[in-house]
Amino acid sequence: MSNRKIRIINGPNLNLLGTREPEIYGNTTFEEHLQDFQKAFPYLEIDYFQSNVEGELINNLHEAAREKDGVILNAGAYTHTSVALGDAVKAIGIPVVEVHISNIFSREDFRHVSYIAPYCKGSVIGFGMNSYRMALRYFAEMV
Repeated sequence: MSNRKIRIINGPNLNLLGTREPEIYGNTTFEEHLQDFQKAFPYLEIDYFQSNVEGELINNLHEAAREKDGVILNAGAYTHTSVALGDAVKAIGIPVVEVHISNIFSREDFRHVSYIAPYCKGSVIGFGMNSYRMALRYFAEMV
């Protein structure tokens, strides 16, 4: 069996990991975490895309549907505002796992709503970078 191809898609401001609010998000860049994920899950082909632009995230979800077996999506603040991203997740036909580093339910009330979650296989929220590891574990063990 060939390796499953998984794309991690990160939304706005996640390019600032390592410098943005280190007390919440830590001091490590996402690229450094990605290297750790690739080592921890050598049987998954993991690639990564990040954008601060909603349309680019949607285009990348469409591309992933043609090329990948699944997506891990941290849409950042677009989680709580983008009906279009929710529609894209619903439309692509491959499993998507929603991920958030912080616990969105312990933050501002507007962050308690996800326009993406209803169309995802599941959500992993509030476990720091381990949220990504849990989502990767799902894809590694997916039947």
